[in-house]
Amino acid sequence: MSLYRDDAVVLRTYKLGEADRIVVLYTRNRGKVRAVAKGVRRTKSKFGARLEPASTVHLQLYEGRNLDIVTQAETATVYSNLRSDLDRFGRASVLLEIIDQVAIEGEANPALFNVLTGALSELDREGNPLVVPAFVAKVLVLEGVQPLLDACVRCGTEDDLVSIDLSEGGVLCRADRRGEPISEATREAFRLVFGNQVRRVLDTTPDAIAVEMERLASRMIEQHLERRLKSSTVFAEHLQS
Repeated sequence: MSLYRDDAVVLRTYKLGEADRIVVLYTRNRGKVRAVAKGVRRTKSKFGARLEPASTVHLQLYEGRNLDIVTQAETATVYSNLRSDLDRFGRASVLLEIIDQVAIEGEANPALFNVLTGALSELDREGNPLVVPAFVAKVLVLEGVQPLLDACVRCGTEDDLVSIDLSEGGVLCRADRRGEPISEATREAFRLVFGNQVRRVLDTTPDAIAVEMERLASRMIEQHLERRLKSSTVFAEHLQS
């Protein structure tokens, strides 16, 4: 077995035996990695708390045949607000599930890693709900999927654009509408996000538009993944309660 070091975000964990955990990581240099953290569930574990979901860590691991083994873990970034705010942590959980679904084991994508860590940092600082739509937009672009937002994808008209459907490729006019309804203000905000004007959208978008963007972002990524996001459903139920 060879020893290696990498930076990682913990996506999820699950129990293994009486004291161990399997940790699903998204690393900067190796993509998605599954590793065993031995003894991490014991109260005296020296790095158990560092390997919780949404933690960003510097790791040392042994490369195993099926699962790697975590031998050292140091906290890289402290997201204290994520831990104390259910809304922020709920949105962070959506980001983690998206990465878990789009990432390929053993295939590095440093740009995607930077998008994830940047989004987690922004959520921790400001808790802005628009972080999720901005994150989804960046992920879709990296996946080679960018919806057309300036004209109807079926007839080409630029007037009366009232819905969006990622399977169709973007927005649709009233005559051709299908998918999810979209307001003019939300369509313009998404156009800015996909045009790399994220900061402008984060700073100026009203709350009502932010709610619509967050809902549509979840639908778009679910269409791309062809599955529902469990974390998004749970978080939506939390907001309604």
